[in-house]
Amino acid sequence: MTRAAKASVYGINGPVVTAKDGGFSVSEMVDIGGLQGEVIALKPGMATVQVYESTAGLRPGVAVTGTGQPMSVTLQPGIVGNIFDGIMHPLGEAVQKTWQVRILAKVGQKLTEGEIYAEVDETSLITYKAMVPAGVSGTVTHCAPNGEYAATASILTLGDTTTLTLSQTWPIRIPRPVKTHRPLSQPLITGQRVIDSLFPIAKGGVAAIPGGFGTGKTMTQHQLAKWCDADLIVYIGCGERGNEMTEVLEDFAKLTDPKNGQPLLYRTVLIANTSDMPVAAREASIYTGLTIAECYRDMGYHVAVMADSTSRWAEALRELSGRLGEIPAEEGYPAYLATRLSAFYGRAGYVTNLNGTEGSVTIVGAVSPQGGDFSEPVTQQTRRFISCYWALDRRLAYARHFPAIDWMNSYSNYLPNLENWYANNISPKFMGLREKIMAILHEENALLEIVKLVGSDALSESQRNILSLAKTVRQDFLQQNAYDPADTFMPPKEQFALMATLLTVS
Repeated sequence: MTRAAKASVYGINGPVVTAKDGGFSVSEMVDIGGLQGEVIALKPGMATVQVYESTAGLRPGVAVTGTGQPMSVTLQPGIVGNIFDGIMHPLGEAVQKTWQVRILAKVGQKLTEGEIYAEVDETSLITYKAMVPAGVSGTVTHCAPNGEYAATASILTLGDTTTLTLSQTWPIRIPRPVKTHRPLSQPLITGQRVIDSLFPIAKGGVAAIPGGFGTGKTMTQHQLAKWCDADLIVYIGCGERGNEMTEVLEDFAKLTDPKNGQPLLYRTVLIANTSDMPVAAREASIYTGLTIAECYRDMGYHVAVMADSTSRWAEALRELSGRLGEIPAEEGYPAYLATRLSAFYGRAGYVTNLNGTEGSVTIVGAVSPQGGDFSEPVTQQTRRFISCYWALDRRLAYARHFPAIDWMNSYSNYLPNLENWYANNISPKFMGLREKIMAILHEENALLEIVKLVGSDALSESQRNILSLAKTVRQDFLQQNAYDPADTFMPPKEQFALMATLLTVS
């Protein structure tokens, strides 16, 4: 903390508070009568603060105290398997007080930023690795023995003054540093045929799942969270209805990790910010989840972030922008919507960490366009920054075809990057079969237009065969039952064999 600037509340407009005097900095975290807030604008003698908690009962004159630090979260053991709100207040069980720690460093050893000096078995699936903070280095002069310690206890000393614990803080709006960004050349295996075979996503990539109400966005993300080959899942429930979020939390608590039989929560972090919670915390929840994901990526884990939904997050931006009196852009959204979306998706990637390990953050964002209108601003701006687009179709969902990913409007730009992986790990013929499947589906779409105009009698026998084969592909390959133990997950090698069988029979 560099100082403790002080002011008092001058005006209150929902989650937006103006404070008189103070000497604050932009993005500084402040305390307003026990409530947490962040300075977002400054004028001579006045500061505008967005408050992350309910301002009910707050009155002019209440003290506003600065911390001298930007909006940050505390990263320490106890995050995995827990449930937090948008500013990382625990909603479930309290974070464990002490941990059994294995010290990896030795007295006299020189440590540089990012190096791992201690480990804690956070769950049976995730080992928390304490790392030297960015910008810190030095020689170990004191080292605690292995044993049980609180997250804030000093376990290591660098030089004469720098003490290290299991805990560190990081500003949520600033990406954590890495050594290098690596090419995206490995797929995130999901076990969902329409994704892995037709529209794959790379580890470290970004994808969007747009769809109207009832098309299966949440169910699709549940399937990805349960079956994808990420080490850790960060699920951000941003602005969803309370009953939906309750269902999500209950479902995750009951799910068993199919890979090891352990509870899925043992490798899951849940951020819950429902639509009735403060709007400013909803805006911050996305960054809180990303910061947690980057922390575990720095430990060498592959992390998948499920954001449900970015539309509700954008609506929070719109509400805050309106209260600030900013000039609105299309449909009332702020003019910086595209910039914020770019910064959000830009924090994904496959990287070499400061400690030399490899890790990745893959982002899958659900988009909830009102009325299923994909031409609305959030969906259109999102398409500028993602490379994998899984468009959900209402007609498919109502026909009980799940996942309801529309193969005519979906795409993946990662195919060229992943071609070598599929050729080397599955089969050199994999991409060729995929192209044949897509050609059949596109031809079916064109033939159905002819049928609508002149009827099926106008089709040749070969064209009727195409329609029959396409129907088989849709029903036996693209459709997948999430509740069937045998069908809910299919490895890529089996997907290839099924494609080959369908095309051979034709």
